[in-house]
Amino acid sequence: MTDEREQFIAVQKNGDGDITGFKTASGRVLEYGQALEEVKSGKIAGVNAFKGRDGEMYIRGDADGDPSNNLDQLPMF
Repeated sequence: MTDEREQFIAVQKNGDGDITGFKTASGRVLEYGQALEEVKSGKIAGVNAFKGRDGEMYIRGDADGDPSNNLDQLPMF
């Protein structure tokens, strides 16, 4: 069975280097909040939502031992 879910292929960052948006393989552009909702509902492959120390929810790549596919390593758009 193939995974039909979308994947993030690029990111937008603010001046502090924080990710503020994502581009999906189908070309959709999602603001961070939109992306988080889609991650939580299982629509995006290769990532998960977690609660940070500050109590906020964040998106991170699934741990697979490959640093090249970390969200911070994705190209900017």
